[in-house]
Amino acid sequence: MTAPTRLPTRVPALLLSVGGGLVAGIAAKAADFSGWQWADDLGHYPAAWVLVVALIGWRSPSLRTAAVRSAAFFAAMSVGYYAWAALVLDRGWELRGLAAWLVLSATAVAVTGAAGHVATRRTGRLLGAVLAMAAGIVLGGGVLAHPGAHPVQAVVDVVVAVVLVVVLPRDGRTRLAAVLLTAPLTWVAAQLLDVLRAVLG
Repeated sequence: MTAPTRLPTRVPALLLSVGGGLVAGIAAKAADFSGWQWADDLGHYPAAWVLVVALIGWRSPSLRTAAVRSAAFFAAMSVGYYAWAALVLDRGWELRGLAAWLVLSATAVAVTGAAGHVATRRTGRLLGAVLAMAAGIVLGGGVLAHPGAHPVQAVVDVVVAVVLVVVLPRDGRTRLAAVLLTAPLTWVAAQLLDVLRAVLG
C-alpha cells in the first residue's frame, strides 16, 4: 500500500500576503469612488499601510521573511489598485505611478518590514528610533494639521502611532526612545513624503 498523500492544511504566509495586498489595493481604489471621506482617507494616507507592514514584520519568523512578505504585500496592493482602475473603472494604466510603488515595495517597504521585525524583538534606543520613524510616517501624512477636515483619519493616525511606539516595543527603554523621537522624526518623514508626492506627481 502507498502512503496517503497529505495535503497542506495551511495557506502559505507569502500567499496570504499577496492575496491580502490585492484585496487591500482594490478596496483602496474602490474607496476613491465610495463618496465616503473616511474610506477615501484610509486608502490614501499611510497609517493603515504602515501598521500592516509593521505587523507583518512583527509576525514574521525571520528578517528575510519579514522583508519578502512586506514587499509582496505592498507590491500586490499596488498592482490591485492600478489594475482595478484600469480594468474595472476603465481609467487606463498609470504605469509611472505603478512602477514607482513597485520600486518602493522592493526597497523602502521591504526595509520597513525587516526593521519592524528587529525592532519588536530586540531592545535599544536605535530600535526605538526605527519605530518612531514608522510613527513619523503616519503622523507626517498631514492629517493632524487639519483634523477637523479628516476626523476619522486623525483618530486612526494617533491610534496607529501609539501602537507603534507604545505597544510594539519590548521594553521601557526602547519605548521611551520611540516616544521621545516621534516628534522630530515626524518632521523628517513629512519632508520625505513631500518629495514622494512630487515624484509621483
